[in-house]
Amino acid sequence: MNTTNDNADWVVYLIRNCHNALYCGVTNNLERRFKQHQTGKGAKALKGKGPLTLEWHFSVESKSIALKMEYAIKQLTKTKKEKIISLQTSLQLVDGQLIICGY
Repeated sequence: MNTTNDNADWVVYLIRNCHNALYCGVTNNLERRFKQHQTGKGAKALKGKGPLTLEWHFSVESKSIALKMEYAIKQLTKTKKEKIISLQTSLQLVDGQLIICGY
């Protein structure tokens, strides 16, 4: 998935592990961060749970927005996270509420 905003510096992403669980995170360098996860140097939640697959990512303009979106995504059920992935859609954060575009 490549939902990008060319002016963006921060990325919210979803990674799937070998147990089919989804991990949500934020970074300002997606390639570097995904490599860290793959080598076990990223989040403890993913350590030893490879192979890992980058399922979805979305670029935003600030760290603050990225962290708010990460929090909102982590509150979603797995079914809704899977819907974001299957639709390969973009998101909006409106008054702290996550809006799934095209849903």
